[in-house]
Amino acid sequence: MAAAIVDAYKDDASVVGYTHRELDIADFDEVMSRVRADRPDVIINCAAYNKVEDAEDAVDVALTVNAFGVRVLARAADAIGATLVHYSTDFVFDGRAERPYVEEDAPNPQSAYAQSKLLGEWFALQAPRAFVLRVESLFGGTAAKSSIDRIAQAVAANCEVKVFRDRTVSPSYVVDVVAATTALLERAEPGLYHCVNTGVATWYDVGLEIARLVGKDAVARLQPVSVADVVLRAPRPKFAALANEKLARAALQMPTWQDALRRYLT
Repeated sequence: MAAAIVDAYKDDASVVGYTHRELDIADFDEVMSRVRADRPDVIINCAAYNKVEDAEDAVDVALTVNAFGVRVLARAADAIGATLVHYSTDFVFDGRAERPYVEEDAPNPQSAYAQSKLLGEWFALQAPRAFVLRVESLFGGTAAKSSIDRIAQAVAANCEVKVFRDRTVSPSYVVDVVAATTALLERAEPGLYHCVNTGVATWYDVGLEIARLVGKDAVARLQPVSVADVVLRAPRPKFAALANEKLARAALQMPTWQDALRRYLT
């Protein structure tokens, strides 16, 4: 995500990007030193501890990166009058809904990771001017480690791959998330927004579309499994789809997840 942000803005703005080795966002003095030197108009936080299973044992690490580090960035943004952009997750919901979640729905995080991300949202919104964007099932980053990359690589290689038949999501293409971020900064009111590609799908549906796009026989390669059949320490929201209602009210229309997949894979 961070690489896509830097690439999108490098021709139109002075962009300073830091890796986690170069800047500890939980270190207040270090962060303040950097922001006072750089004087950014916008601080965009792409840092996250997203090892969902590991977070059950590493609660302190998840809280440090996903919550307390965000609080530091919010305080830094306040100190220099900068706008803060922070990315959150669908995991703040419990997954018991029967229709896509909207921004007004009450969160109910079910894991240590999810709880740390919700705290991060609250801390980010303490900045005088902050945008918190909930994304999910991100794909299109440079690391190529997403679930969509895993499925696409397996299908293209004619290998079998397991996909959830009963976990519903709204995939998010980083290119579209970055474009929406830019548009929000230019013309929308600060606040909490859902920012995903339009539409909902099970992971099996996503697998079928991937197979269609790469010209492979999906039925022979996709192994549908149930969430109940997979042993996970950290609960995942079973129905995790998000609705972009506030984006729509801001006259921002996200492309469908099918269109995003087509652009990414081709």
